[in-house]
Amino acid sequence: MKKTLFILFILSFCAQLISAQNLKKANYLFEKNAYLNAAELFLNETDKNQEVLEKLGDCYYFNSKMTDAVYWYQQLIKSYENSIQPTYFFRYSQALKGIKKFNEADKWYKIYVNKKQPNTFNNQSTVQFIKDLKEQNTETYLLTDVAINSVYSDFGASYFGDKIVFASNRNQGKNFEWNNLPYLDLFQVDIDQLNDSSKVTPFSETINTKLHESNAVFTSDGKTMYFTRNNFINGKKGKDADKITHLKIYKAELLNNEWTNIVELPFNGTNYSVEHPALSSNEKQLYFASDMPGTIGSFDIFVVDIFDDGSYSSPKNLGPTINTEHREQFPFMSAENELYFASNGHFGIGGLDIFKSELTENGFAKPINLGEPINSNLDDFAFIINTKNNSGFISSNRLNGASNDDIYSFTYKKSIFVTGIVQNKNSLELLPGTLVTLYNSSNKIINEITVGENASYSFEIEPNTTYKLKGSLKLFNPTTIEFYTDNKGNINKNILLHLESYEDAEKNIIVDNGKTQIKINPIYFDFNKWNIRPDAAIELNNVVSIMKKYPDMVIEIGAHTDARGTEKYNLELSHKRAKSVREYLVSQGISNNNVKSVGYGETQPLNNCTKPGMCKSEAYDINRRCEFIILN
Repeated sequence: MKKTLFILFILSFCAQLISAQNLKKANYLFEKNAYLNAAELFLNETDKNQEVLEKLGDCYYFNSKMTDAVYWYQQLIKSYENSIQPTYFFRYSQALKGIKKFNEADKWYKIYVNKKQPNTFNNQSTVQFIKDLKEQNTETYLLTDVAINSVYSDFGASYFGDKIVFASNRNQGKNFEWNNLPYLDLFQVDIDQLNDSSKVTPFSETINTKLHESNAVFTSDGKTMYFTRNNFINGKKGKDADKITHLKIYKAELLNNEWTNIVELPFNGTNYSVEHPALSSNEKQLYFASDMPGTIGSFDIFVVDIFDDGSYSSPKNLGPTINTEHREQFPFMSAENELYFASNGHFGIGGLDIFKSELTENGFAKPINLGEPINSNLDDFAFIINTKNNSGFISSNRLNGASNDDIYSFTYKKSIFVTGIVQNKNSLELLPGTLVTLYNSSNKIINEITVGENASYSFEIEPNTTYKLKGSLKLFNPTTIEFYTDNKGNINKNILLHLESYEDAEKNIIVDNGKTQIKINPIYFDFNKWNIRPDAAIELNNVVSIMKKYPDMVIEIGAHTDARGTEKYNLELSHKRAKSVREYLVSQGISNNNVKSVGYGETQPLNNCTKPGMCKSEAYDINRRCEFIILN
């Protein structure tokens, strides 16, 4: 019996020892960023406590294996929701977006935000965000897979003359522990041969080493390059206190068709990474990503000035407009001074999304998410653009790709818009209900809209084109504005349309009896006649004058009689008199389409004299009139 107990004790002790050794090795691999190898050992743990569940989720999350990450973060939250750090709610939300469970992702993102800042209201919807981006973004992109992609990772294209240079681990060298894939080297291919993978060749042997090289950028003359490499130079690998080899940016020069004079930049460090160099259009600034001291999040974007003597200023963090408490990486500066970068800290579709921020006199503007198809629910990064031919490249690990990371080419059309609001010229009140019409230079209608409560309009337009905007509203003088877009589409994008009411514009236009009308002295007809008398013509000429001033004005001539006489007689007489007035206005040059005549007979009295013999003659005279009602 004692022998049996002793054997059981030994077996139990050995099992505990093996388990302890397994966990120790798993933690060691995790700290070395060997996540997939670590995950295999964590899976063997019988007691999956909070720490094991956190690290299992992270192992898969950091390798974009989002289905597995979701499962283990879900187990973590089920058991330890009240004791885990807020960052795990964020990662769980991102992992859920990675498998397109957007509503569930939003739920946990709200919890994350509230954990970071209690009582913070956050009601962002990813589905609505994607929909809004489609309506708001001014660029239309066409994305295309390229044949140079391999079954390995290919990413980080950069322009090098008529070639692109990109990173790939297709070299099948020693594996990198993070993802069990070979270390990265730089490769090159002519841009016009992107659909022939056999044309891809390794970049310079003096640049590629047995460790990582990626994300190069070249000066416009092609003689200087900056690139990312592990802390490795002259055959020696540098490590921090935890034996981690970080990334650095190196500079090289092209001499006699060979890349040489390879030096690391002075702001690199042993204990942090500096990566993803990008030059400004004038090549006087170098942008990059780093987790150096002073970062807001895990990685921030920085900039240094490049001086004429080849030295550099101290790194400057781009600040909280660009950088968040999470990751901002892969900067690129366009020729139009627009910063493109990848971020998972700004609200997005999932994983790293590509954002754009314009560099203004006051610094960088609020970043704009480029939306689909540039961005997906997984990682999208390494965006570069040639604004001369409206094309470029991105990298992504989206699910429909060939491998882990793939390069995509794109073309784009930059949509431009004319926008504005419609206001009352005098009171500046908004004028909802106004019809705003866009015409081309031939006065052909391109588009039109009846503005809503906010009185705003928006039309998509083309560059190098002349347009007219017209605002029309009942009882207002229409306004027409002509404008021109240059070959870049530059216009005043906020054109105000000011309409003046006829009542404000003309003293003879008043509101009387609930109708806006041109008010003139009464016109008279001879008894039982309808021809225009000379004295009536003088008054009607006042109507002619106003209508010629406002050629879009449309009026109704309403002729009225008093109640004396039969209804039939009065109705026929009023029709004849209204028609006679209309014919006179047309004879004076008023468009036939702008006048309408109606005889109302005795049906619309202004007083109670509705039958013969009940009022004095003067009272009946009030109802005998001709009104000029403005219709349009």
